[in-house]
Amino acid sequence: MYLPLTLVSGSIIISLLVSLYIYDLSGFYNLDWVEQRHTDRLLVNINAGFDETSALLKAKFRNSELIVLDFYDPEVHTEVSIKRARKSYPPFLNTKQVKGNELPLPSNSADKILVILSAHEIRDDAERISFFKELARVLKPAGQVYVTEHLRDIPNFLAYNIGFLHFYSRSTWLNTFRASGLQVSKETKLTPFISTFILDKHGSAS
Repeated sequence: MYLPLTLVSGSIIISLLVSLYIYDLSGFYNLDWVEQRHTDRLLVNINAGFDETSALLKAKFRNSELIVLDFYDPEVHTEVSIKRARKSYPPFLNTKQVKGNELPLPSNSADKILVILSAHEIRDDAERISFFKELARVLKPAGQVYVTEHLRDIPNFLAYNIGFLHFYSRSTWLNTFRASGLQVSKETKLTPFISTFILDKHGSAS
């Protein structure tokens, strides 16, 4: 009777400790892992209704214009956690509600596009590829796309148990990027639990 309860409690505690490490102790929100370039005139930060980074990006890139887009569609993106987060965190000022496959931005206009811990909310493969094709369209030829995600791998399984199934594998992301016309120029890990793929139109796939 007590063993299942102990296992569940232990799993929850481990997940909370890992989250504390990732988000509060690792320097994740310092955004030092986001490169500042003198050519960064227009930044686009895209979320799924849970936005903890736009204010930080605005402070970091003071000389750049920041556009914030929210692709959350309650009829398509049905995760309960996102609905709770949207109630707890108000959107960044002037956030625009958009469709992932119809971003209201000109082609070749963005110097840097950031999709931080949100792209995995697009559960349909075709929809996700369509979304990244839009990112490729909007991105300048010398621009960068930052995609930061948990992966469906051993570290995240140990941290989140079956919750790691909500994430995608590295190979799934690489296939998505290739299908959308984007390539990985760099891949980094701030912690064993989070990966950042830096994409461009002319990089070398990993």
